[in-house]
Amino acid sequence: MASISDEAVRSKTGKDWKEWFHLLDQAGAAAMTHRDIARWLAEHHEVSPWWRQSITVEYERERGLRQVYEKQDGFAASVSRTLPLPVSAVYRAWVDGKARRQWLPGAAIRVTTAAAEKSLRFSWNGGSRVVVHFYPKSETRTQVVVQHEKLPDGEAVAAMKQHWREAIGRLEANLRPSRPQS
Repeated sequence: MASISDEAVRSKTGKDWKEWFHLLDQAGAAAMTHRDIARWLAEHHEVSPWWRQSITVEYERERGLRQVYEKQDGFAASVSRTLPLPVSAVYRAWVDGKARRQWLPGAAIRVTTAAAEKSLRFSWNGGSRVVVHFYPKSETRTQVVVQHEKLPDGEAVAAMKQHWREAIGRLEANLRPSRPQS
């Protein structure tokens, strides 16, 4: 089942999913790489980049060439949460090793790229990769989006989604000021 409705895809591309899948089947897309399918859509149907990717992914899923959460280099889990904390405090809790061990114990992390208060990329326990984005929603609220990439399968996706939900919960608990008892 496509994640975007037939009506939405038709309004933006002029065709519904059945029409796109038929055209791609006729073009031999089942034997093409992801990149080749997207290129074919660009060359033969002048589809915008975002819609090329969407149509290609949905086609691959429909034809059993790609699973949900599957990317070209493995599977990816994504978790997002808005915290009632300023972006500076949330970012600091990720980049400061001592602070991070308080809410993310036992993780073998090697930071590869950091853009202060915007994003962080790191290798995770030697194999997979994590990208974290920080979006200030106000002076006291921050959305954190964790994308854990290069996972081996759908089971690992489910496990890491749960892991990151719990970890972000611990992060919030560690950073929230204690409320006085009445």
